Amino acid sequence: MALNLLRVFHFVSTELQTYNFLRIVKWQLYPCNSLRKILYPQCSRILSTGPLKTWYQWVPDKGYHNVVRDQPCCNLGTVCLHGDAGENFKLDSKQHTFSNEQNFLKHLNNCKTVKQVFKLLNSSVSIVDTMAAAALLKISQIERDGNELKNPAVLLENEVFKAMCFQFEHESLRLSNAGLVTALYAYVQLYVDPQSTLMVRLLSECQLRLNKGQLLIKDLCLLGKALLDLEGLRCRMLKQIMEEIQRQKTDDWTSEEIAMVYNLLEAGVGEGGNYQQLLNKMNIHALHLASRMSRKVKNDILNAMVILKQTRAIPLVINLCKHSVRHVPHFSDQELIVVLNALMYFGHSDKFFTDALERNFPKKAFIMQPEAISKVMQYCSQRRILSPLIFDAVAESFVYNSDNFTTEEIALQIIPFGKLNYLPPNAGQLFRKIENLLRGRFSQFQPRTLLNLLHSCILIERFPVNFVAKIFSPYFLQQLEAEGIGFDKFVLAQLTQLFMTMKLECRTFEGPNLPPKYRVKSFLTPGRSVESVVDEHLYSKVKNALTDLLGARNYFASRVLTPYGYTLDAEIKLDEEGYVLPASQREEIFRRIALCIDDQRRFSVNSHILLGKETIKQRQLRLLGYDVVQIPFYEFDKLQNSEAMIEYLHKKVFPYSYRLAW
Repeated sequence: MALNLLRVFHFVSTELQTYNFLRIVKWQLYPCNSLRKILYPQCSRILSTGPLKTWYQWVPDKGYHNVVRDQPCCNLGTVCLHGDAGENFKLDSKQHTFSNEQNFLKHLNNCKTVKQVFKLLNSSVSIVDTMAAAALLKISQIERDGNELKNPAVLLENEVFKAMCFQFEHESLRLSNAGLVTALYAYVQLYVDPQSTLMVRLLSECQLRLNKGQLLIKDLCLLGKALLDLEGLRCRMLKQIMEEIQRQKTDDWTSEEIAMVYNLLEAGVGEGGNYQQLLNKMNIHALHLASRMSRKVKNDILNAMVILKQTRAIPLVINLCKHSVRHVPHFSDQELIVVLNALMYFGHSDKFFTDALERNFPKKAFIMQPEAISKVMQYCSQRRILSPLIFDAVAESFVYNSDNFTTEEIALQIIPFGKLNYLPPNAGQLFRKIENLLRGRFSQFQPRTLLNLLHSCILIERFPVNFVAKIFSPYFLQQLEAEGIGFDKFVLAQLTQLFMTMKLECRTFEGPNLPPKYRVKSFLTPGRSVESVVDEHLYSKVKNALTDLLGARNYFASRVLTPYGYTLDAEIKLDEEGYVLPASQREEIFRRIALCIDDQRRFSVNSHILLGKETIKQRQLRLLGYDVVQIPFYEFDKLQNSEAMIEYLHKKVFPYSYRLAW
């Protein structure tokens, strides 16, 4: 639950403490105020826990304004965050020296704790409002932990933080646009009560400047995000901001500005297809700017493309990914995840991006976050990219680092090995590690995640004999059914193939049988399937050549469902003497030839290695007594004429027989 950080607090500072802080921020006092009145403020009212003295109201045609009543008298002099301080300031020679605001922000970016931020503020002889606001924003980024703050007491007890809040409250009229909006956004992130005097005054001033059209795109976007967090999509001021953004000419926006608008839209404003016309203009403009964008801007826009479901902006996505290749060596884990998410969501794979990934990923695999490694493997799996360099690095990293992985991360990193039919050099170590993890954490796996993991193992002849009994137990099957609100055919097909594998390839297995009600008669299922449908174009060419070879169409059958669940692309029956029988004949069949007509979809995209599901199918058909003949696309597509095709099929199907001329 959101935490109201800044409850009303009354504090009396010692003269020395207050004097030191005033020296730090170099407050400019009006002559009419005495120093003693500054040193002993009666109240630093930021929030009120009692009856509200301040109202934050929406006035038609004017927007937000504040009405302050019964405000406790405060004798503090008017001060300025940036007046006399200027842009240049000096530090004590014993402390850090910052030549300008940019240096301050650079040091601020390196701060990892709130104490470091306060130390940085204390080391400055003068602070402008944008610097103070940036410090507040950094504090909010460090302190936020989900929907609460890590250690609010550190802020509540800090005199510098209290004084900064006081100054932002009383100097809202004199803040720069950037300082005003950034401070407001930071306070929203710190869960400051929106009805406090501080927030009311900041919001009022934002409304006033919005009405006058004084805010730039970057200010509008940050203000919009603050309002979205405060009041949600129904906020009238937020709608006013979007109207102002739409009035501006998108072609004049810089890449940073266009990224800010994308960020605002992805934060919730663009949900449900809202502002699609604006997005269309932005997508076109971003396409022209792609080559000149920074790494961060590209990343932000790619992330927005996914969240906003911009499926019609594929050219922009492709262009951004293309220009992201040079950034791969410098990607943070999170940046890499964003790019991979975009590639997967839009169904795109880039050869140059994959090459860059192969060059750089193995160097970082041992120190990368498991989430990033899992995303790389998920990308390779979805796009059918078999990269031994990537897979070997993942296998080595997994053996040493997987104890701290979540069960989902374990599955995401191992399943692609089975899907893409690849065993790494350290396969023995890898699967011993997997077995140890399953022994220790079996109950932690979600049922479907566990089934997917074990099913992927049997594709590459790694049989989970020690765990199958638990999978076929009534308790686990009930869990599996409850997780998916019933069984879909794909899950049943996985269970059936797992059971059949144990019976066919693990003859010593004596565990429980899979109950008949969980078995399927065909492995071909709508959508996902444990075997692939034959490609019509390739099948048509093979069928015509096979008809010419055999002399008639009735000597072979197509798409034959076997008693074992597999569907044969084509089947030829032979008698004991090797003569071809009509496809309709049911008796006196001595041999069955199963033709596997394998198109590109049955292989990884960058090799001639069959996918795991096709390998297990051919392996088990042989165990079931079929003569399996593989007709891969990369061989058949080379043939130029029907005569060459017929000759090819004759050598494949009847390698020890002379060809007869019909």
